Amino acid sequence: MSESTPEFITDSLKSGPPLEIAHAYYHQWPTGIAVSATGRMFSNFPGGLDPANVNNGTNNVYTVGELISMTEEKAYPSIEMNSPPGGAINYTTNPPSGANYPNHLIGVQSVVVDPADRLWILDTGRVLLPDGSGTLVPATYGGPKLVGVNLKNDTVFQTILFPIDIAFPDSYINDVRFDLRENITATGKGVAYITDSSAEGRNGIIVVDLGTGESWRRLSLTKSVLAESQFLPFVWGEPVYNRPSPKGAVGYLTMGADAIAISNDSETLYWGPIGSRYLYSAPTRVLYSNPDSKDTESEMNAQQGVVSHGQKGVSDGMETDTNGIVYMGSMEQNAIVSFDPTQGTVQTFVRDPRINWVDTMSIATDGYLYFTCNQLNWGPSSWPGGDRRVRPFALFKAVLPNDGTKIGYDGRDLEDQ
Repeated sequence: MSESTPEFITDSLKSGPPLEIAHAYYHQWPTGIAVSATGRMFSNFPGGLDPANVNNGTNNVYTVGELISMTEEKAYPSIEMNSPPGGAINYTTNPPSGANYPNHLIGVQSVVVDPADRLWILDTGRVLLPDGSGTLVPATYGGPKLVGVNLKNDTVFQTILFPIDIAFPDSYINDVRFDLRENITATGKGVAYITDSSAEGRNGIIVVDLGTGESWRRLSLTKSVLAESQFLPFVWGEPVYNRPSPKGAVGYLTMGADAIAISNDSETLYWGPIGSRYLYSAPTRVLYSNPDSKDTESEMNAQQGVVSHGQKGVSDGMETDTNGIVYMGSMEQNAIVSFDPTQGTVQTFVRDPRINWVDTMSIATDGYLYFTCNQLNWGPSSWPGGDRRVRPFALFKAVLPNDGTKIGYDGRDLEDQ
């Protein structure tokens, strides 16, 4: 090396375990991933984020699918359930609204396999109009719901509808985690925790009693569930602004609480808004206790139980393994990071130049972390506009350290499956 041609230390752009390709999406645009104990994989294709995913009654588009090969998917649990009569939009209302069919899927944002190896489908009840305006139609009762599917016979065993004062017409219920401990509810069926990430701003955590179907909101409109003012992330060196329509104004990301994870002992719930780099948590007992949504004391206890764990980077997906480590996307670093609650520190788990927008994670019983990279930041709703996404979209997996695996699965059967 001579002084005229100096060499400098260079970022390798890679660290951690090697990424393995689990699936390539050439057809519909995905967000979620769920992996069963037997290795079955499921994804969802939300019409609330991509108008090409909206069923119009004739196009056979589906919002939940099973991955059946490296590049192919099929509608799940059936094409009929994914095909609401007349489509996902009700044009008889003014303005148009989401169809309100309890037994059909409208616009699914998340699929999750719980510790008992049951698939749960979280339906927002909202989709985009197909006119390119970027208009997200409001939900109507019967659209927003949580649907449980028995993976042994591929049939629905439970459907929980959310009242309009829990899932508002402008809510966007986003992701869900499960606490199946028998001693926390009278029915012994456990609870589900759901984030409301609505860009319209009425964010919060929804708690659901899986036995009674009762639901209530916690932490609504508090700092921990809201996007920060003028929040601007960067992916691959580009700023990510929001621009719902080609002629619309350029804006900041306003999505609130989105990523969610539960600790390996089910005592702590973690979450973070998309429009924030901070990680928050609260004891689950202050979220599921005294479920009367009008109980001011219970809401005060929940708010006082919130803990900020500092900055983690920009995240969408989040998941926890049996070692208690919380994994989170870090899109600005082409990475997934991990949070160790015992030390309070964030470390890089895996980094790779192929990582862009890490949307959803699923930890499976095979000891791998699965995650989708779907290029959301280059979609038609991002400035400067146009669809800059390049197919295929990716499902990657990486082996977890220290024999980490899925929380809670023990091969048991639950009643009502």
